[in-house]
This record gives sequence, C-alpha cells and structure tokens, in this order.
Amino acid sequence: MDKTVTKKLSINTQNEILNNLGKDFLFSNYLKTAKQYPLKPTKLEILQINLGYLCNMECNHCHVDASPRRKEVTAKNVLEKCLEVIDSTDSIHTVDLTGGAPEMNPHFTWLIKALSQRNVEILVRSNLTILVEGKFKSYPEFLKNHKVTIVSSLPCYTEQNVDAQRGDGTFQKSIKALKILNNLGYGKSDDLKLHLVYNPGGASVAGNQQALQNDYKKELKRQFDIEFNELYTITNLPISRFLEDLLTQNKLQTYIELLANSFNPNAAQNVMCKNTLSVDYNGNLYDCDFNQILKLPFASNIKNIMDFDNQVLLNRTIVTSQHCFGCTAGEGSSCQGALT
Repeated sequence: MDKTVTKKLSINTQNEILNNLGKDFLFSNYLKTAKQYPLKPTKLEILQINLGYLCNMECNHCHVDASPRRKEVTAKNVLEKCLEVIDSTDSIHTVDLTGGAPEMNPHFTWLIKALSQRNVEILVRSNLTILVEGKFKSYPEFLKNHKVTIVSSLPCYTEQNVDAQRGDGTFQKSIKALKILNNLGYGKSDDLKLHLVYNPGGASVAGNQQALQNDYKKELKRQFDIEFNELYTITNLPISRFLEDLLTQNKLQTYIELLANSFNPNAAQNVMCKNTLSVDYNGNLYDCDFNQILKLPFASNIKNIMDFDNQVLLNRTIVTSQHCFGCTAGEGSSCQGALT
C-alpha cells in the first residue's frame, strides 16, 4: 500500500518560506558571484509537457504532489497546440512527457502516436508500477512499437529503501516492470532506451552519477538480471512534500546550507531551464517543472502555450528562487541527470 502524504502548505506559504531563508541564502547572489546573473535562455531544445497530476501512487518525495485523488489532467486542445509548436520550432529535438503518471492521461496513446510522426525523441517519465496494473499492462508493448524512451524512477536498488520512500510493494512492482521492459528489448537494443532515476532518500546531495550508475548496473544485473542504459541523479528540491518533511524534522535550514555550500558554478552554467520549457495542464508556461509547482510567474508577456512566440520567449529572464540551489549543488541536477 502506498504511503499517504497530506499536503499542508499552500503554494504561497512555500514561496514565503523560501523567500525568508535569510540574505545569506539568496540564490541570485550566488549567481551574481559566479557572474551568471541573470539567467537567460539559450535555445529551446526540450519541450516538457506535464500531462496532469493524476497518479496511481503518492510518494514522499513527489514535488508535484501527485496522487490518485488529483483531478488536473491536460486537455487535448493544449496537446494539439504543443504539436503545433513542435512543428514550428526547428530547435526542439526532445519532448518530455511527465506527470503524475503521464500514462493515465486519456489522450496519452493519441499523443504518442502523433509525436512518433515527428522528428523528436519522445521521453515518458514512468513510475514503473503503472505498467503492471490494469489496462496499462499493454503499454510496454505500445511504447516499444513507437520507440519511446522510458525514464523510470527507481530511487535505490534495494527493496527497503525504495519502499520507504515510495510505499510498500513498490520495489517488487518496479522490478516486475523492468523485467517486462527488458524482455521487450528495452535497455538492450539501441533504439529502445531505458534510463533510471536516482534521488536521495533524505536531506543530502546526490552522489557521483557515474559511480552510482556502476553500482546500479552491477546490483540489478546480479540480483535480477536487469539491464538499463543510463542512471540520472536528481537532488530533492525543497518544495512540496519534501519541504514539509524537512520542516517536520527541523532540517530545512541545515539542508539549504548544505545545498548552498555545495553550489557549483559549472552546474549553474548548464541548468535545464536554459533549454527547456515546461507546460502545465492548462497550457501555462514555466521555466521548469519545479517553478510550475510553485506557480512562479513566467517573466514574459507570453504566459500560455496558446500564445507561443519563440523569439519573444528567448528574450525573457529565467525566474529563480532558493529552491534552485538543488539544481546547482554538487554535480548539478536536472531531469536529464547530473550537469557536470
């Protein structure tokens, strides 16, 4: 049974907490010292579409506060506009579908079919457990047929750690899904990529990505004969449920100090918000998926995908706050893993 986490902090309260951490922990000052303020976009290469906050799970670390009770699901007209944007913007090479569980969006298979007709890599961020439940059991074969890259959350290669973070029984379901994907060729064939995502179980910076990848490959192969392509390390950002957990344990200030002390200018140079645009279920635009959840206003007159203008958006300034320390700590953190 999945762990149940009740959201207690409003978005306004979360932003207020982050903005009141003290002048020593202003992310903008760290960027200024590194001569990288303000952050500006380079070119739009990745369109990240959140298909809604509905999910079959309810995990402790989920920054989206996804759950089976969420009603927000991206409408088809928003997705149709996203396709228009992809067709009109030559620089977009990757479409990153996230959630919640993106597979639960009623237009998911239609969208995958439409994207497969375009010259883009399709990423689906799956929690794995969804792929062994109900009608979704047929989705691995469907994803294979459309050469979709699967990016799967597996915060550890041990059952105890995974279940502690994501709920009892999650690990065994995940292993079952990974074996199904392997049997279809995922993680083994060049055109069927399977990537895993690691994030720390608590208030720490993600370790060395290559070393962790080596450990994952060794242990998953030894224990379960499972193979995959790459491991992405993502540091937990102090927002939503993880922020609540830090406050409950009285660890927020300590964690922010750790992240700030681990600030890496090279990681800041490569943050994902420079080449990625995040679209929410209403079509609203954000600099990243984390800004989307905090509802940080887009610094442009263009606020929604329906009014998309690439040249105007390239001239905007990227909106940052103290949670951004998570992306620039250590080796850096992004939806595509380490940055340095």
